[in-house]
Amino acid sequence: MTPDTPAFGTLNLEHASTVDRVVEELRRAVFDGELEAGTPLREVALADSLGVARSTVREALAVLVGEGLATREPNRGVHVAEADPDSVRDVCRARAVLEVAGVRRWPAASEELRDDVRQALTAYTAAVRDGASYQRLNEKHLAIHLSLVGLLDSPRLVATAEALSAELRLALAQIDRIRRNAHDQAGSHNHLLHLLERGDIEAAVAEIEAHLADAEVAILDALGVRPVG
Repeated sequence: MTPDTPAFGTLNLEHASTVDRVVEELRRAVFDGELEAGTPLREVALADSLGVARSTVREALAVLVGEGLATREPNRGVHVAEADPDSVRDVCRARAVLEVAGVRRWPAASEELRDDVRQALTAYTAAVRDGASYQRLNEKHLAIHLSLVGLLDSPRLVATAEALSAELRLALAQIDRIRRNAHDQAGSHNHLLHLLERGDIEAAVAEIEAHLADAEVAILDALGVRPVG
């Protein structure tokens, strides 16, 4: 090992952390609706605004493209992705597969994983009670759904669910605030947990399937898409 090796390693770690911070800030802006669908994500302007190198922005944009939050088109560059109805339907189908599987595994899941579901619901209910922002409520709501997938005790499936949630948050950020009652959502999830706690798994499965189906209809309706069939 040469004397230069430790310094080189440190520089790489510093660079990686900067890319991560840029990705996080861009994600936040997209999810909060500050960057609307179709907004050009220009390297020079972003680099100047964030005070980082263009290469850092380029890497961050590549991450967003990989997550489906941005699109890259020839001769047009990178833009904030637009919510696509077919993608929304596909995301909702995939979520249902994962979350139903998680609900079915409740009896065999560890107490720690079941506590994650309880705590996620408690955090969401507290956010509703405190009058949290739309973005905060949305974040806490999706966390409940992630905790259901967590019951499968599979890091890969949880990572898949997190990616699906990111796509869903993109759609939610781009519509004009779905007019749904947060208290009704809290009540629905409390009922789901009650069914799980008493061991009525089939009723819990029916509850989560109905919840996800209603969510899909509401999102597509907010996007101005008529139901298929």
